[in-house]
Amino acid sequence: MRRRAFIGLLAAALPLAAARAADQVWHDVDVTGTSPSLDFVMQGTPFGQTRTQFDYRGFVTMMYLGYTFCPDVCPLTMQNVAAALAKTGKAAKHIRFLFVTVDPNRDTIPVLKAYVAGFGPEFVGLRGTPDQLAALAKRFHLAYSVSPSSDPAKYEVTHSSAIYVFDRVGNARLLVPSMASQKPDIDGLAADLVRLTTERPEGWFGWLRSLV
Repeated sequence: MRRRAFIGLLAAALPLAAARAADQVWHDVDVTGTSPSLDFVMQGTPFGQTRTQFDYRGFVTMMYLGYTFCPDVCPLTMQNVAAALAKTGKAAKHIRFLFVTVDPNRDTIPVLKAYVAGFGPEFVGLRGTPDQLAALAKRFHLAYSVSPSSDPAKYEVTHSSAIYVFDRVGNARLLVPSMASQKPDIDGLAADLVRLTTERPEGWFGWLRSLV
């Protein structure tokens, strides 16, 4: 009888477990455990102060490579992210978006400050030396190239369009590929961001560390 009762309880629990597993599916690409943690040293807006990953401990942090003179992909990406943030409600105060310029020759701190301000208070501009930028791109396997020219029409810049998302202790958790597309999953990104703000990373110890 006890065995039958156990089997009955197990059978009843399976649909519930499956439902919970389905609820845990991410809308964006899960990179937990396969990508490195956030790590950088750069100048940040609004005043050019030195910023590192530790300045964003306690925040769910997005990171994106771009440049302010970008005619289409960057503004489209930023607008879509801003739309997603608008759907996160009160959780937005626990989220930051790091816009890392790949064109520091033109993107000075004042230029970056004016640019990110147009998208919302959650957006931060970062500007690094060539070595700092190269190290960050190498760490996360992101591509970029800059071919300067005195002729603006011949000044060429290319960069990866994906966005990395890190949890509140800096662990890489998601890769967002759709914000530069014509059909961005804005609702999905908003849901993922809210979920990360409420998550307790690395158990209680990690959660407490994120508040320090």
